Amino acid sequence: MSETYDLIVIGAGMAGVAAANKCGAAGWRVAIVDALPYGGTCALRGCDPKKILRRGAEIVDAARLMDGKGIDPDGLSINWSDLMAHKRGFTDPVPDKMEKGLTGNGVETLHGTAQFTGPNTLEVDGNAYESRRFLVAAGAIPRPVTFAGADLMIDSTDFLNLEALPKRILFVGGGFVSFEFAHIAARAGAAPVIVDRGARPLNAFDPDLVEMLIERSAGVGVELRRETEIVSIMETDGVFMVEVKSSGETRTIETDLVVHGAGRIAALADLNLEAADVAYGDKGIAVAPHLQSTTNSAVFAAGDSADTKGMPLTPVAVIEGKVAASNMLKDAQTAPDYVGIPTAVFTVPELARVGMLEAEAREAGHDVDVRFTDTGGWYSNYRIGEKSAAAKVLVDKLDDKILGAHLFGPEYGELINFFGLAIKLGLTAKQLKSMTAVYPSVGSDLGSLL
Repeated sequence: MSETYDLIVIGAGMAGVAAANKCGAAGWRVAIVDALPYGGTCALRGCDPKKILRRGAEIVDAARLMDGKGIDPDGLSINWSDLMAHKRGFTDPVPDKMEKGLTGNGVETLHGTAQFTGPNTLEVDGNAYESRRFLVAAGAIPRPVTFAGADLMIDSTDFLNLEALPKRILFVGGGFVSFEFAHIAARAGAAPVIVDRGARPLNAFDPDLVEMLIERSAGVGVELRRETEIVSIMETDGVFMVEVKSSGETRTIETDLVVHGAGRIAALADLNLEAADVAYGDKGIAVAPHLQSTTNSAVFAAGDSADTKGMPLTPVAVIEGKVAASNMLKDAQTAPDYVGIPTAVFTVPELARVGMLEAEAREAGHDVDVRFTDTGGWYSNYRIGEKSAAAKVLVDKLDDKILGAHLFGPEYGELINFFGLAIKLGLTAKQLKSMTAVYPSVGSDLGSLL
């Protein structure tokens, strides 16, 4: 005999937990299952622990920027094991807190590997379950790569659990993971190298600001090798020999650690979705705009598990989880609103964007007023000794509305939120500029950027 539910959620990350809590609180019989500790990538293996480690890098960088300006940074260093212990002080309690919150909303919490056995049935470690609805929110895994020795790499989860930081680290791929971790490692005394097979890393961000970030990265010891392909990895006595190819020439880089930063794909391969007639690919389950599977009406998907227009971000996953839950509860077809959602690479300083890139705005037919400002000499950056900072705001000449904003500089991960709100609400540049901010704060720079 199988247990029967109104909803079974696969994946106890932020999207799955949001949906389970919403439906459980509404009186549905809900179960949630995960083979990993509850909390998901963001809270346990991604955004949150990463930014705790980044705090050490921020302190070191801030002191070095003020060298000769009243601060003596000599002797300042990161105690990696203490920093990791600080990180665990946050992450360790998360699974228990998450599970208690779910049970408080009447959600049954299951632990194990889920696999579909039919359109409305699945098994968790051999135990059978049946449900009217399913939400797949199983997250993502590192993208498989095929070069020899790929199994010698560690992934982002492993990096965030390193008890000691090696001196030489090679990051494969020029995305978020590589740049953020490389900036942390460099401030902690390591020598990071990023190997990217493309000509332009971080290609979802403004190319001019990316170049500024690359220059700033080089200044703190982060080496970038563009248009370079990994051929193989070999390991001898704890030392890795990474063979790379660039411009037709092959050479070897010797390093103490190789980290996979070459992207992620939806973690769906082990769910036996074929048994449930659920169509899917590397980008996730094929869903209608309201997040329902196009091939099995009992199944919804959210976050990294759903092939949608939404960016692979935790806030997007939460939005999708809540929208999917609402659609199931109300038998509705509401689509998530992705307008005005910002994203950032939390290097030191950070790189942020919201809305369109300049090229995208022009391709869409907008008459674009590009308002670029080098803010390296502005008071808010002079105050802390930072010289590398800039902003590019895209305004539609026709109606004065903000099409996009691209920022590189300290605290600009906060400043980008104002632009996101403006885009979401359809505010004009003049309206946004009319805001009076606390002075002197980074937010008070907003008007001058417009």
